This record gives sequence, C-alpha cells and structure tokens, in this order.
Amino acid sequence: MGWNVVVGAGRTGLAVVTHLVKSGQSVILTDRKADPDGATVAHLAKLGVLGVWGDHPLTLLEDCDEVILSPGVPARLPFAEEARQRGISVIGELELAHRVLRARGDGSVVLAITGTNGKSTTTDLTAHLLKAAGLPAIPCGNLGTPLLEALQEAAPDTRFALECSSYQLETVRDFRAEAAALLNLTPDHLARHGNLEAYLEAKLRVFQHQGPENLRLTPLSESFADHAPGQGRDARFGWSEPPGEGAWCDDAGMLHLRDVQGRNHPLISRKELRIPGDHNVENALVAAFLAHHGGADLESLRQGLRTYPGLAHRMVLCAERGGVKIYNDSKGTNVDATLTAIRALPGPLVLLLGGEDKGSSYEPLRFALEGKLRHLVFLGDAIPMLERDLGDLPHHSIWAFDEAVAQALALALPGDQVLLSPACASFDQFKNFEQRGEHFEELVREKKITTEDTE
Repeated sequence: MGWNVVVGAGRTGLAVVTHLVKSGQSVILTDRKADPDGATVAHLAKLGVLGVWGDHPLTLLEDCDEVILSPGVPARLPFAEEARQRGISVIGELELAHRVLRARGDGSVVLAITGTNGKSTTTDLTAHLLKAAGLPAIPCGNLGTPLLEALQEAAPDTRFALECSSYQLETVRDFRAEAAALLNLTPDHLARHGNLEAYLEAKLRVFQHQGPENLRLTPLSESFADHAPGQGRDARFGWSEPPGEGAWCDDAGMLHLRDVQGRNHPLISRKELRIPGDHNVENALVAAFLAHHGGADLESLRQGLRTYPGLAHRMVLCAERGGVKIYNDSKGTNVDATLTAIRALPGPLVLLLGGEDKGSSYEPLRFALEGKLRHLVFLGDAIPMLERDLGDLPHHSIWAFDEAVAQALALALPGDQVLLSPACASFDQFKNFEQRGEHFEELVREKKITTEDTE
C-alpha cells in the first residue's frame, strides 16, 4: 500500500491529514507556501507526517494511492492533472468525508446548501431550527468546520447542515445529500471557474448522485431544476405558491411550508424574523424546509425562526448612536451580496465600499442606491475601480480602513444607516472578512470613531 498526498495546509487539509493518520494510512502533505507557520509544522511532527513546502514535486505521485485537494486548491492544478493521467484518484475533503459518513451507517443525514450568497446564514439557521426541535445537528462545511472534523464529534443520527462551495463541489465523485438546496447564482469566482456556465455546473454537482428518495430544492424564479443532474424529488421556494412541495412567502408577508403530502402549513410573519431583508426571508424559507425534511416539527420551526439572531458579519446591527444605525456586513464580498444588503435597509445610507477588487463592475450598485444614498466611502486597493464606476456619486476615497470608517461615521446624520458591505475581498488589509468585520465592530465599540453618543 502506498501513501496519500494531501494538497493544502489550511484547516481542511490538516483535518484530512489527522483523519488519515488516525485511520492508519501513510500521508504526505504538500503546500505551495515556502514558510509554514510553526503551529502547522508542530502538528505534522506530532503526527509523524512529512510536509513538503514551496512546490508540489511530481515525485510525490510515485507509489501514491490517492490525492486529496483542499478547497482552495484548483481542481485543474497541474499536479492533480498529472495524477489523473497516471490513473491516481483525485478527490476533495468533502468526498472523503462522505465516504467515511456512509461507511458508518449510523442514521446520520446530510442537508446540503450551496449558492453564491446566503448559504452560510441558511446553513447555520438550518442547524438552529433542528436544535430547537431537540435534534442533534451540526453546521459545517464551507461555514468553517470541515465535515470530516464534524464527524469526529457527531453522535449517531446527526443532521449535518453542510455548506458546500463551488470549490468543494468541483472534486466530488459519489457525494450524495438526503436533501440539497441551490439558493441562487450570480457571477463570482470566475477567475477559478472560467465562466458562469462552469460555475453553475460546479454548483449543480450537489444534486448529481441524488436518488428519488432525496430532495432537490431550487428557487421558483430560476430554471436550475431543469438543468440539475440526479434523480432528486423536486421542491421549490420563493415569493409565490409552488406547484408541489416547497416553501413560500405570500403577499401579506406570511411564510408557508407545503409538505410531501400536499398539506400547507403557515409558519410566521416575516416581521417576526430578526434577520432583515428579502434575501433573509428566502434563507429562512429554505432553512425551514430543510429542517422540516430533517425531522423538525412545525412549532419548533416557528420558535426557531423567531429566535435566530443571524451570523456574525452578515447584516449585524452593531451599534446605534445619535439616531445613526451602524451595520456590519463584512461578508458582503461581492457586488451581488452588497446589492442585497443595500436593498435590506431603507436609507439614507453611508456605504463603505472597497478592499481587494474581484474584477466585477460596481455599476449595478448605482441603481440600488437611487433615492437612499447619503454618501459613499471608497477604501483599499479597489479605489481606482470604484472611482471608475461610481466616481460621479458623492464620495470620499480613503485607502486606510480606520480612517475610512471614521469618515463614514462623521458623514452620517440622525436617521441614517452606516453600512460596511465592501463588495470586495478583504485581503488587501486583512486576513479574511471575519477579521475585517471584527475590527470594524471594535472601532465602533471602543469609540475610536468621532460620533456623538446620545444614548
């Protein structure tokens, strides 16, 4: 028996290494990073695993049984392509975890969520609703905890609310979810996938191996179901009553669920949700439907929907001073996510935009801001592109994050909302969007900003 090569030394890659070692398999880890951090080196040393840094030498494929790619590693990596040409299996962590889960055969189920925007909130809310019903549930996947890691702490009969990114779905082979939802699709990660069609194809792989006993949930407003592979049973969600199973919000703002027997069940009014915006109504519909499929009773769904506070860094009201509400939506890392955040608030808005540019036009924001813009504050490396697309609107351009936040707060008047929803990645000034959001809230909390506190 040969070894397994794990590519990528992030949290997921290390979870794979740990599992394989505990399973008695030989492992080598490789990463393009030339200088790994001390904690990673120490962890590998403790496990007795060789780390190869700075490159992926093809000699690692000699006597290799399988290559496991971390989500951040492109499926078309030359190292992986060479492995396939040699007849070596190439998979990702999601496929490996699925293999382990099915081998256990302990009654656990997978409720998978994918889409461009809203999947983290929907995943977390699905688990919240299941827990409100007293059922064992773990939110995992792209949300933060790899499925392989979640399996280590899971009891039998667990419901895994699993966020699946397009990166993860690229490398699935036999992965199957008892229920799976595709929330939406807008241009994102095109540098990785090449075009929108390839991006959609990756997302649709979440349905590929479903059988007729499994559930496939897609929006009424899109034709995803027409193109979806697999044999999953169709259900729909949206803003009108679906023809069969599904969930919808009616004109009066009441959320409804229709079960497999065709029975309609009113849930709650959208006014009772603590998470704002039409997009979160859709997230709540999907989460309620998936949780109900996972065994949650209707009354628990109602109570769980009323109590869910939302995820950090996603449209969080983090302060209110002098009649100004301050929202952290650091997770708004693309234009479509920021459009959603703008539409969720009434205005007037002072909007912070910028960070590491992703190559999309910011022009669509112009139309969403009509009638509700107070001022824009452009920040970070994306300033030239923001000025190109939106420079005729009232704005300030300030590269440094702290100074940009201070300027935004200074511009706000009573009744305004200050919104951090950057439409950009955070990597120009921060490690990730979480760090950016935490720093934003710290600036507000510690009053490093010049606002009058009248509370």
